[in-house]
Amino acid sequence: MSDEQIRLGELRDQIDSLDQQIMDLISARARCAQEVAHVKMAANPGEDVFFYRPEREAQVLRRIKEANPGPLADEEMARLFREIMSACLALEQPMRIAFLGPAGTFTQAAALKHFGHSVISVPMPAIDAVFREVESGAAQYGVVPVENSTEGMINHTLDMFISSPLKICGEVQLRIHHHLMRSPQSGDQPLSRIYSHQQSFAQCRQWLDAHQYGVERVTVSSNAEAARRAASEPGTAAIAGDMAAELYGLEIMAGKIEDRPDNTTRFLIVGRESVGPSGQDKTSILVSMRNRPGALYQLLEPFHRSGISLTRIETRPSPSGTWAYVFYIDFEGHMDDTNISKLLEDLEEDAVELKRLGSYPAGVL
Repeated sequence: MSDEQIRLGELRDQIDSLDQQIMDLISARARCAQEVAHVKMAANPGEDVFFYRPEREAQVLRRIKEANPGPLADEEMARLFREIMSACLALEQPMRIAFLGPAGTFTQAAALKHFGHSVISVPMPAIDAVFREVESGAAQYGVVPVENSTEGMINHTLDMFISSPLKICGEVQLRIHHHLMRSPQSGDQPLSRIYSHQQSFAQCRQWLDAHQYGVERVTVSSNAEAARRAASEPGTAAIAGDMAAELYGLEIMAGKIEDRPDNTTRFLIVGRESVGPSGQDKTSILVSMRNRPGALYQLLEPFHRSGISLTRIETRPSPSGTWAYVFYIDFEGHMDDTNISKLLEDLEEDAVELKRLGSYPAGVL
């Protein structure tokens, strides 16, 4: 036996020993998580107990990233722990997470990135259906898109917050990579049409004009629906993501065809419970101001005076009347923070209406 084979054998034995230790430690962590659940249920007999605490999980993931010694990247290490926590939480009862479907969409990918793969992801046909599913209690949380770095805000999501009692419980950002894909059965058959969602066509317009000019572009309800059609129609292709390609057995003809490599979509997690401070949080509100000169200044001045950073401000038509508007505002901090609490009190003095949509941990993964 050569020196190389001897050394490789020693390293493999060491890996086997480490794998056993890792398994023992994960099992010990799972038992500890079960004990936490039992303590919570004993302290709240007969009540609905929420085992998932977004602020606690954000704190754990941040700590993992800060303490990571390498060589794995911080994000990779945090994702491993994300899956461990997801599996431990599912020991009591897997959470049901509603998302904008169908299966294979980027919204499902965002849901699994945020909650891990041990949840039950439930596809819904529209954004308002996601909200209804969570409001009724059929799902613990919902995941909806709110903003794309290329195409801007998702107005339907913003409008739902005007009437919905749900709170924002978290956020997740997903780097969007679009691929041109087709069925392996198509062979070298030339493309007659390409299916995709209208936003995906917009985000890949330059690439398509350069490489598939003249091929018919057919808009469908989602990228997953585009992939489903391409899988059953020879001579067609779809623009979609990795999850859709895997789900429908498509081969990627050209990868990462988006015009902007930093193309990112932000998704919101909606639920029925408020979230406590995690130490690095955001707050979202809806504000309706009186229609008078200086109204926008009155809205923004308290943020400047308090030294609070806005991360987003949008206007949406108010359902209360013509030419009336509602401001959707994201800013840094938590409603329980003293300076944020004082800010909201100041805003309420001048606002026609102020709705607290929620405070939640800033995205970790």
